[in-house]
Amino acid sequence: QVQLVESGGGLVQAGGSLRLSCAASGRTFSSYAMGWFRQIQGKEREFVGFISRSGGTTDYADSMKGRFTIARDNAKNTVYLQMNSLKPEDTAVYYCTASTNVFYSGTYTSRSRYDYWGQGTQVTVSS
Repeated sequence: QVQLVESGGGLVQAGGSLRLSCAASGRTFSSYAMGWFRQIQGKEREFVGFISRSGGTTDYADSMKGRFTIARDNAKNTVYLQMNSLKPEDTAVYYCTASTNVFYSGTYTSRSRYDYWGQGTQVTVSS
């Protein structure tokens, strides 16, 4: 199995930026498509974004498009979530996840398609 560890969360003012990192164990990182989800207090965990095995394809939830960017460095077994123009409603626990599945269009938004999850990192955006 793969162990995922998120880092980089913290407190930031509205309009600011933050970059989250997710470090994966092992040497098979490039075999996994990677995703980011978040869970706002009192709500269900929701899709944030996705990046393909090679890093050549990304997609995001509508509310994140234009503000969030996912990248990966397979040589370092790390995936990143760059968050810009942060809003108070972005306050949540952010989770990194990995999948061995072959994704068809849109299927990467489903939590059930991912195999491994990190423990999450808290992001708080103040007004």
